[in-house]
Amino acid sequence: MTRVLSLANQKGGVGKTTTSVNLAASLAATKRKVLLIDLDPQGNATMGVGVDKHELKETFCDVLLSGLDARSCVHHLETIGIDLLPANADLTAAEVELMRSDNAQNRMKDAIDLIKEDYEYVLIDCPPALNMLTLNALVASDGVIIPMQCEYYALEGLSQLMDTINQVRASVNPNLEVEGLLRTMFDPRNMLAKDVSNQLIEHFGDKVYRTIVPRNVRLAEAPSYGLPALLYEKTSSGALAYLALAGEMLRRKSPGMMARAAS
Repeated sequence: MTRVLSLANQKGGVGKTTTSVNLAASLAATKRKVLLIDLDPQGNATMGVGVDKHELKETFCDVLLSGLDARSCVHHLETIGIDLLPANADLTAAEVELMRSDNAQNRMKDAIDLIKEDYEYVLIDCPPALNMLTLNALVASDGVIIPMQCEYYALEGLSQLMDTINQVRASVNPNLEVEGLLRTMFDPRNMLAKDVSNQLIEHFGDKVYRTIVPRNVRLAEAPSYGLPALLYEKTSSGALAYLALAGEMLRRKSPGMMARAAS
């Protein structure tokens, strides 16, 4: 059964795209079929897996606005083992157009429903804003993964995001749930980071992933080579953390599912 997950946080610079790319690659490494959808007009996830956003003829914007079959603009990335629905600055126009359209909040769900059965995981890299694009992603999703740094302002932003998730659940997508909160760019020497981490666990309990992504130079370098850390430097702490996250997600879903990764 397909699991559609949005990676969302309206605060920028929290490791959202890094998580989208590296989690997709790590799930693929466990023999799962993964589709990564870039829903950010910056196109960072697209570039991060080695696709030049400036050379694209068709993007997910065409799927949303023109009704283009999503399969026709899927990029098969054999080296990484995932499929990509790419994005570039054209999505900025999509944001404006969707606000003027009927049934705008369901555009993405309608498009994904036609192809999601081809995959076990569909990961959506949302823009760093609670806008119409993010709303489309939440309506289309089964769950939300929230990457966040353990700092004071992150807690304020988390409250706003949770309000939005609750509103979407109450109005258009009653099955939407918080899949998990991921602590990123974590520095264990920072006392504030530890305090915020403890607050998250106290408030959200087992919704907080046990996996913690540390600050890691290789994670920061990998996108410039168009690769996830797993292919850039597989022994780096960042690559190992995202492999651990993929494993944790699979164990949460069903303990028996991990057997496939070893076969």
